[in-house]
Amino acid sequence: MGKLNEIQQKLKAPKGQRNSFGNYNYRSCEDILEAVKPLLCRATLTLTDEVVEVGGRVYVKATARFYTGNECNATEDVSVSAYAREAETKKGMDDAQITGSASSYARKYALNGLFCIDDTKDADATNTHGKSGSKAPVATEEPTF
Repeated sequence: MGKLNEIQQKLKAPKGQRNSFGNYNYRSCEDILEAVKPLLCRATLTLTDEVVEVGGRVYVKATARFYTGNECNATEDVSVSAYAREAETKKGMDDAQITGSASSYARKYALNGLFCIDDTKDADATNTHGKSGSKAPVATEEPTF
């Protein structure tokens, strides 16, 4: 069994955050990182961001990379990317905060993909935030450039 598979089997990332407005618990990127650090023995996890423009909109592309061995001669080397679109404006946030929020969101979902964390039962995935109607489906493919 590879190290990544072992971590996927053992990882328990609790929902350590609370949304009092929506009345649900959720896990953040920081919750996942805190839970995975003790399991990384002899393995490395890196997170990187890239800002990309797609169709006139700005996205943050976050990549979670897991490898064992050294970076140049890794025995396991897996990476997963996720995208989050920046809001054009967000009340009470400056541009840097908007980008930071998109980065955190994209990183969380890149980590979810890498470590096989299923958020489909999370309120964050199903919450309509007080809006009626069904939630739009989540894109499963990368945006085309």
